[in-house]
Parts: sequence; structure tokens; C-alpha cells
Amino acid sequence: MAHPNGLTALTVPSDVREAIADWRTWLSDERRASDHTTENYLADLYAFLGFIGGHLGDVPDLKALLRLNPRDFRSWLARRSMDGMAKTSTARALSSLRNFYRFLDRSGRGQNAAVSSIRNPRLPQTAPKPLSPVDALAVLENAGVWQDEPWLAKRNLALFTLLYGCGLRISEALDLNANQSPTGDSMVITGKGNKQRLVPVLPIIRDAIEDYLRACPYAPHGNDALFVGARGKRLVAQVAQREMRKVRDLLQLPDTATPHALRHSFATHLLAGGGDLRTIQDLLGHASLSTTQRYTAVDSEQLMAVYNGTHPRARR
Repeated sequence: MAHPNGLTALTVPSDVREAIADWRTWLSDERRASDHTTENYLADLYAFLGFIGGHLGDVPDLKALLRLNPRDFRSWLARRSMDGMAKTSTARALSSLRNFYRFLDRSGRGQNAAVSSIRNPRLPQTAPKPLSPVDALAVLENAGVWQDEPWLAKRNLALFTLLYGCGLRISEALDLNANQSPTGDSMVITGKGNKQRLVPVLPIIRDAIEDYLRACPYAPHGNDALFVGARGKRLVAQVAQREMRKVRDLLQLPDTATPHALRHSFATHLLAGGGDLRTIQDLLGHASLSTTQRYTAVDSEQLMAVYNGTHPRARR
């Protein structure tokens, strides 16, 4: 199995290779991580092994991994910084590494306290980039404009309506099976960390999904994927992002107009309409209220923009 850093599974000592295989199974079966998340974790770990192999002179076995000290981990972080890796990317890689070491501990293979002592890189506090209500509705109206197949146009509309109407992450929407399609006024969503939450479902969302399912030639049912691609396989995030990019270009929206921006728009528009932070936190599935509080900055920016553009005193 090849990885982005050029390593293959054959170059990794057998005990580490076995641990990685078990970790991958645990991520998929126990943590119910998406395939996309699991592959990112694996890529991060193999990239780390590639660095450590050069750092130590050979790819380490399990005992050597457990003996690594803070200096080794800091050298890895320094190399990423020298290579110009984004802090957000490094933070995710460090999270992947910690997850692997926690698994080693849980599975009885051993501990390494050094990895827990490494601080996360300080990340810039960036506010979410939502669409305006007018632009969000325009995205829905043009969701399938580039599709020659009517059922694919209906699929795009159903997906984007679900993202905007329920505030789902793209992975949460694409992980849904046909038997999880909303039939009532609410639905249960399984989010990060396998945590479940209840989200309300508007009739327009149910109608869009039902319209898509009636038109879909593959007739998803049971544990089949709810959203499928042109060949009937589960729709992947890259295709959804590509479809959004087509609409974005058509409407001349900024590059920040992504499927995830529909989730940001859901939260921001709720807040502007009087929704309280605690409720929005529950609807989004945020573990920390501080994450949800980022939307207050967006709301304040929009209020100031309206004020500066309309108030007579502001225009002087």
C-alpha cells in the first residue's frame, strides 16, 4: 500500500504494520470514522514514520516508537514548519499521531507520554465564511443547472438543501444511508466522535430528498448510500465540492462558497434570526461552546456592514 510520502507497507516493521492495521479497523468499526478521515490519519502517520526513519536512520519498530522523546517530536514539528506546512495541517497531523499512540496504549502495546506533552501549534482564529441568505438561496436554485441528467440535478438540490437546512457537515450527509432518510420533523445525525444529535427537518428538505429518490435510477434502499454518484456508488466529498464549484462560478461567488459554507450559513442565519448559542451548539454538534461562539463575530461583522452601508451617520 503506497502512501503520500513514498513509504509502502513493506518498508514498515511487521509489529508496526500490524498495529496500524488494527488501528485502521478500530477507527472504522469502533469510532465509525469516515473513509476520508481514516485515510487522512493514515497518511499523517506514514508521513511521520518517513520523517522519523530519516531522523533515526531507519524506520522504527514498535519499541523504538514507544521510546521517542519530546525532542524527536519537536524535530518533526520543526521540519514541517521549515517545509512550509500550514499550522492547521500540522495540528491535524499531531492529532492523528496522538490518536495512534492512544490506540497503542488501549490495545496493550505500550505508552509514550512524550507525545502528549507536545503543544498544539497556535492556530489563527478565523471566523467562518457563510453565504448571505440571498446567495444561499441562489445556490439552491442553481444546484443542478450544469447537470444533463435530471436525477443528478435533483440529487444536488437535495444534498445542498440538507446541508443548509440542517447544518450538517458534508461527511455527515454523505455517510447517511437510505433508511436514514428523514421522514418526519427531525432526524438523528451521527457526528464527530460517534456522537449523535437530533436536528429538525423542514418539509422543503424532506420534499427535495423524496423528489431525488423517486428520480434516482439506482433506487437506494436499506443500508444503501442515500446520496450516490453517476455510477450508483456512494457520493464522495470531492464530487460534491466540484458540483458546488460549478454553481459558485456561475453565480460569481468567492472561493469560500463551499459545501461547508452552507453549514456556516445555517448557523449564522439562525443566530441573526434570534437563535441562542446553546441551541445552535446542539444543532451543529459542537463539543465546545467556544467553537460556536465564532459565529457571533460573523454576525457582528455583518451588522456593522449593514450599518456602514445604510446609516446616514456612517456614510458621512
